[in-house]
Amino acid sequence: MALKVLITGAAGQIAYSLLYSVAKGDVFGKEQALSLVLLDIPPMMGVLEGVVMELQDCALPLLTEVVATSDEAVAFADIDAAMLVGAMPRREGMERKDLLAANVKIFKSQGAALDKYAKKSVKVVIVGNPANTNALICKKYAPSIPASNFSALTRLDQNRAQAQLAGKLGVAVEAVKNVVIWGNHSSTQYPDAKHATADVSGGTKGVYEAVQDDNWLNNEFISSVQQRGAAVIKARKLSSAMSAAKAIGDHMRDWWFGTQSRWVSMGIISDGNTYGIPEGLIFSFPLTIGEDRSWKIVDGLDISDFAREKLEKTAKELVEERDMALAACSD
Repeated sequence: MALKVLITGAAGQIAYSLLYSVAKGDVFGKEQALSLVLLDIPPMMGVLEGVVMELQDCALPLLTEVVATSDEAVAFADIDAAMLVGAMPRREGMERKDLLAANVKIFKSQGAALDKYAKKSVKVVIVGNPANTNALICKKYAPSIPASNFSALTRLDQNRAQAQLAGKLGVAVEAVKNVVIWGNHSSTQYPDAKHATADVSGGTKGVYEAVQDDNWLNNEFISSVQQRGAAVIKARKLSSAMSAAKAIGDHMRDWWFGTQSRWVSMGIISDGNTYGIPEGLIFSFPLTIGEDRSWKIVDGLDISDFAREKLEKTAKELVEERDMALAACSD
């Protein structure tokens, strides 16, 4: 039976990089038939028609159906997975509260559509920024769907951090494990290498022991991951698309099939966490994911004073965003 997968913002540049990967089986498996549902706003329907033509022309054996629509009732009906990529981008001169208010409107509507039309088992990843707070609003308006089924994308930050560490050590990316992204998908996030390991010189070492440059790890490494999105925009004059699409695929594939002993970072509901993060936020934590697609926060990690300061800073930003977004909900 075909798995029904929704991608929003489907005429955009991230989706253009994402769709082929999903449709050929990189995310949900090489034998899983797929029905792809593509949602975008009415003015983008002409562009979306061209995307549908290209998907058809790929002649992909797993792709049984492609539906392009601007109607949320059609888009969210009986879906198994949702990748909510579309959002209002920040425009020049736009205040943060204005961006939040514009996105509240979008994700309030999409949350309600999930609640009304989607399967209750649907797994949802929110990509459109501000992703954590958009995910929180989406969850709020889909009360019949478990809160644990909503997530925000911080895998791009994890991949960036992993690649930075691998480059510093001169090892393959897969040799670096368990780097953690804490908090918001913003410049306040805390990329944490303290618990990460690397396979170097025939053995496994802690990243701090392997790198032997605490100053770099505590400063340049952190800031380079935090500012990487801005650096891409400065160079490309466009935001990250290929790497964002890869991260979305990684995020959903690991959620679908499990992580075994590997840790992955995802923005999830903070309720019940043991790290002192306020409840009622979508906050990125290190997780393991079982074969039943249920995630568990990795508990018991030592949090230094340095790390605690970083966690509190990103949590404070998320509380501010949440409060602004909730105020916009009632406007």
